Amino acid sequence: MKTAICYYSRHHGNTLKVLEGMAQEAETDLIDVTTRQTVRLEGYDCVGFASGIYGFAFHQGVVNFARQYLPEGKPVFFVYTYGGAKGTGAKAMAALAREKGCPVLGEFSCKGYDTFGPFQWIGGIAKGHPDARDLENARRFYREIRERFAGGIQS
Repeated sequence: MKTAICYYSRHHGNTLKVLEGMAQEAETDLIDVTTRQTVRLEGYDCVGFASGIYGFAFHQGVVNFARQYLPEGKPVFFVYTYGGAKGTGAKAMAALAREKGCPVLGEFSCKGYDTFGPFQWIGGIAKGHPDARDLENARRFYREIRERFAGGIQS
């Protein structure tokens, strides 16, 4: 299964840590949505979208990227990290996937170290995350997605 994961990861790199853990399961192309490049997602069997939670939702850059580059009907999955609360998580991404007729294979989330805004004054929250357990759970999620896809189950 040829897979790309399009992501935005800043501050402490929590989301990228999770994606690098997932990529240990199989060759996976990680595409940073902030790079100025032309992206062709048609050649992938499925596409993941990943972000930290910013203002209770996926970073708008990931949403805009998916809106521009996600092919109609392409199976997708979502990955996100959050400090205090999941917020609406991948809700905007799932809505976009529905608009494009893309089956959603699943979503994975875990806590990530957060020092944004007022959290900086207390040294941050979710310290130590993502941790080894979070990364193993992410790898398990990715293995399951790949197994389901290989078995022909796409939603």
